[in-house]
Amino acid sequence: MMPPRILTIAGSDPSGGAGLQADLKTIAMLGGYGMSAITAITAQNSTGVFAVEALSPAMVAAQIDACVSDIGVDAVKIGMLGSAAIAHVVADRLEKLTVPVVFDPVMIATSGGVLADDATIAAFARLMRLAAVTTPNLPELAALGGEAALLARTRALLIKGGHGADDVLTDRLIADGVETVWQSPRIDTRHTHGTGCTLASAMACGLGAGLPLAQAVARGRDFVRAALLAAPGFGAGHGPLGHQAVRDLGV
Repeated sequence: MMPPRILTIAGSDPSGGAGLQADLKTIAMLGGYGMSAITAITAQNSTGVFAVEALSPAMVAAQIDACVSDIGVDAVKIGMLGSAAIAHVVADRLEKLTVPVVFDPVMIATSGGVLADDATIAAFARLMRLAAVTTPNLPELAALGGEAALLARTRALLIKGGHGADDVLTDRLIADGVETVWQSPRIDTRHTHGTGCTLASAMACGLGAGLPLAQAVARGRDFVRAALLAAPGFGAGHGPLGHQAVRDLGV
């Protein structure tokens, strides 16, 4: 069986915890073939984001074209975009495709670094309309206008509860008028860098393999929880997940 071909359109995290590095690790561990279109280069680690430099929109478009025209693509994951112009050129390219798109509206890194300005956030609207599912965390949901506003602009919404204060973490998927809820005990760890990237790319891998959306979310959640438990303990701040060790946990 051929592996699902998953294209991640995201920024680079040199420390390997988030961004396209986390995406490609996740895709590989879940049996997909990972490709990437880099939107921005960052200088970041577990303690913060120190510099961001966006690529040109033309270069981002060229990377997407190179992957799609030769390897092909079964699903797309969108993460950090870098600029409004990049958001629009990504939308231009994806409007020509008929594959599922998972849009993670990255605005602020786990460490607190700002990764999207107001113009970029405004450009999210086009991508939400294209996406099979949009995956905001609670602060992103509030910044984008709330649940009702997002449901009017995207086909399905996964509201991630990791930023909540309860000991039980609640994730809610709203799709086709049906709400599916998952609840799990919160894992007490500071090693949470890249959880959103990991979940979104795991979902894209599931959708690219033909899984129904709810099943892709459930498998993605299991993967993230296993990776949290397997975190290697690196970094002085919000450390990376243990993507590789998940292989030994039966996910």
